Amino acid sequence: MLSIGIVGLPNVGKSTLFKALTKRQVDIQNYPFCTIEPNVGIVEVPDERLELLAKMSHSAKIVPTAIQFTDIAGLVKGASQGEGLGNQFLANIREADAIMQVVRAFEGTDIIHVSGQPQPKDDIEIISLELIFKDLDTLKKHLPKVEKNIKGGDKEAALEHAFLSRLIPFLEQGKPAKDIEKNEKEAEFLKALNLLSAKPVLYVINCSSDKKVIEYPASASPALELDVKLENELSELDFEAAKEMREALPHPKNSIDELISACYTLLGLETFLTTGEDETRAWTITKGSKAPQAAGKIHTDFEKGFIRADVVFWKDLLEASSWASAREKGLLKTEGKEYVVKDGDVIEFKTN
Repeated sequence: MLSIGIVGLPNVGKSTLFKALTKRQVDIQNYPFCTIEPNVGIVEVPDERLELLAKMSHSAKIVPTAIQFTDIAGLVKGASQGEGLGNQFLANIREADAIMQVVRAFEGTDIIHVSGQPQPKDDIEIISLELIFKDLDTLKKHLPKVEKNIKGGDKEAALEHAFLSRLIPFLEQGKPAKDIEKNEKEAEFLKALNLLSAKPVLYVINCSSDKKVIEYPASASPALELDVKLENELSELDFEAAKEMREALPHPKNSIDELISACYTLLGLETFLTTGEDETRAWTITKGSKAPQAAGKIHTDFEKGFIRADVVFWKDLLEASSWASAREKGLLKTEGKEYVVKDGDVIEFKTN
């Protein structure tokens, strides 16, 4: 399951955003081995295709793909050195696939900003540097282990040490680990380190729908503009009422659904679908995955015993109204091991 860690300064709207997101919380019984803590929520990725396919197949249940969000205490300048509470919780997002940085771009004397007035550019820099400083601390603790392995004759350790000798000065310049040039082997080392600044970042600019957004740097990319307070209120309404209220806004921003989808695409992921009487389900794969890899998402034995895949695009299947009709009309294709699965494919796998 995709995991996103939410970070930001205090009083930027993180908790309100987390509240708005987790009102979409899914039934965790569909996702075994998930331990949910007070600051963790599992949220479904909105996908209109599921309901349509389930209706066609008379499915007993629908299982959407989902994202786990982890919200930690607000970080402050000096967090990497123990300032504030946020540093205590950075370990909670070390395993996250990506980071969502919430940036305050709304004014308001009723909610105090740690620096007095919202300064998106400065706030982004503070958080980015604190993540880098925390990574430097991690690497300086890790380095002696690598040096010990070199003395033991470990050739891989020598390669990792050479990479760390470049990476540490790179971070000391205030540059995130994800931006360093690396070969395939060095990319493996970087992934294993689980550094915070190596993770992709989605910026959420928290701004009012009544006003144009305060300017924020172009480097904050990709970014979505959200009125977090409003989104939390809209999440209490039914779909039509929320849509009507959103359309009346003078400066409409992105929606929670768009935010959830953006998190999902941040890592280059896409969805294939399965449908039948038991269930209609969405499955997450990396873009470019071939049919056996997709089959392995359902069960590891499916990848090993893959024979072929019957594939039809979801719109074509709905228009045909059944698998049999789709096959008769030539809309269903039988694909082999080299087939690259596309977003929106509905698949039946044949395995031995």
